[in-house]
Amino acid sequence: MNDSVNPARDQQYNEIDLIELVRSVWKYKIFISVAAFVGGFIAAGYAYLSSPVYEARISFLPPSLSDIAPLSSGRSQIGLAPFLVGDVYSVFTRNLESDDSLRRFFKSVYLPSLREQDRDGVSRGKLYSRFLKEFNVVAPDRLRPDRYSLVVQGEDPEQISGWITTYVNQVAGESLEQAIQDARREVDVAASNLQQQIATLRATAKARRDDRIIQLKESLKVAEAVGLVKPPVLSGQTSDQLNAIMDGSLTYMRGSKALRAELNALQSRVSDDPFISPLRGLEEKYELYASIAAVSPKVRVFRQDGDVVVPDEPIKPKKTLIIALGVVLGGMLGGIFAVARVVLRRRASFV
Repeated sequence: MNDSVNPARDQQYNEIDLIELVRSVWKYKIFISVAAFVGGFIAAGYAYLSSPVYEARISFLPPSLSDIAPLSSGRSQIGLAPFLVGDVYSVFTRNLESDDSLRRFFKSVYLPSLREQDRDGVSRGKLYSRFLKEFNVVAPDRLRPDRYSLVVQGEDPEQISGWITTYVNQVAGESLEQAIQDARREVDVAASNLQQQIATLRATAKARRDDRIIQLKESLKVAEAVGLVKPPVLSGQTSDQLNAIMDGSLTYMRGSKALRAELNALQSRVSDDPFISPLRGLEEKYELYASIAAVSPKVRVFRQDGDVVVPDEPIKPKKTLIIALGVVLGGMLGGIFAVARVVLRRRASFV
């Protein structure tokens, strides 16, 4: 007996078996068609009975220089650097993505909008996780590195459009307030330094006046003790030379009359401000700081790229795709069942 394998013959038998299998399965074409129809019908039921999900979107770009110009008004005059577009826009984008902003909106707007049956028996953590899936901030990509987007999904198109407007207004208000506070903080620090300088100059001037009063009192005692009423006349000396001579320990040489007059003037002086040379310039600068800090500029912290459009078509469920998948899966299951049935019958016939 020749037990050698004949590949050509085995291939012929395999082809015959495959053809017979296809013919046998084809006999179940009605069953497969029914299975595909049932699969499509079930998928159609799911697609049409499922709640539609809509999506609203808004995009943001950095503000222009004119949008943030009021925030930098007067800063160059007081030696502070003006604000840059990136400085202001970064405040907005941080708040846009921050967990504090999202949680505040979640508590104040999202939770009250849910139906009672959607909230009962569901933990706050699960509701917040669902909220984050429906409320998504899209970061910039390499093609548009400054463009952020906010994408919101929900069953009510009017509601999600309103959510976007409310959230953007909330974040923009917070960001503007922070930008103004940052600007005022710098101005307040500089103004506080000026106040300290002014206070130091006034305290120093008062201390010098007190020292001068003590010096004059001692010189007056000496002048009265030696009977010097008027300063002596020294020939050949200029006024500057005389002043230099009659200073320090020789101040008494000015005479008791001049010393007493200067002493009375110093003691009756109400304020030393007119005698502090840099004081008026510092006060003028401080008033400028105060005027800048008191202004609440109207600034835009972002530019809106397009309008918020109320969506009119749901993004989910995709009915056509779901029905097509249902038909395909139903047909595949019917075909698998038909193949299994044919194979089992052929095996049973060889037993």
